[in-house]
Amino acid sequence: MKTQEIFDRLWNDYSNQNPSAKKIKQLFENEGENVINDHIAFRTYNDPRINVDVLSKIFIKAGYVEKGQYHFEEKKLFAKHYELENDPMAPRIFISELQLEKCSDYLQFKVKEKIDEITDSVLNSDEIIFSGTSWSKPSYEVYTKLREESEYAAWLYVYGFRTNHFTVSVTHLKKLNAMEKVNEFLKSNGFIINSSGGEIKGTPSELLEQSSIMADIVKVDFEEGPYAIPACYYEFAKRYKDENGQLYSGFIAKSADKIFESTNFYEK
Repeated sequence: MKTQEIFDRLWNDYSNQNPSAKKIKQLFENEGENVINDHIAFRTYNDPRINVDVLSKIFIKAGYVEKGQYHFEEKKLFAKHYELENDPMAPRIFISELQLEKCSDYLQFKVKEKIDEITDSVLNSDEIIFSGTSWSKPSYEVYTKLREESEYAAWLYVYGFRTNHFTVSVTHLKKLNAMEKVNEFLKSNGFIINSSGGEIKGTPSELLEQSSIMADIVKVDFEEGPYAIPACYYEFAKRYKDENGQLYSGFIAKSADKIFESTNFYEK
């Protein structure tokens, strides 16, 4: 599958579920901006059937290569990021996984229960990233219990394999070319900025600044009935050139740690 086809398919699923993404993209375009995607992200568990290396297969086949690894001790996460060889404008791929062995027996049992339901045809397909929840309907009671231990695990239990967020490259904006401008623009249009660790994560000296809106609240059909919970979010990133004049292309773990919290449970 060609890279553009992959991203178009992922964007359609992501933006249809999360209307804020479409609205924001349109708002930027109304300002005359060309919205370029900096990176997309996926979440998974470190079960060998569905870990980072499994989810990355479709991108590796499309020419992507691994460029960085990241550890998030407090959230019990490990991640890798990938870039398309010889195409600096191509979106980066960021895939993280929850380290199950560091979690409670309850969480491990509930996660394994769902993974065991995934069919071999999905597990063996490069298209697992499009499969969403390839298991039975989630329980709201289980979701809330998982959330107490790991917001990440609870989100994944409900939404499965789909793009967690797309990211606007502020680096390539002409008018809204500073993180402060972007955040004020978003707030003036009624969006809630993730303020964990400050509205802007990272600094120019670290060569990367990031911000994000809080995830859209959507209704999900649980075993117990429909409940409104956070889904996906839109991120914004500005990259700076290093001492060699090259645009920084990696990620900063302490900033990403706070960006993860864009899907934390909240009520509008």
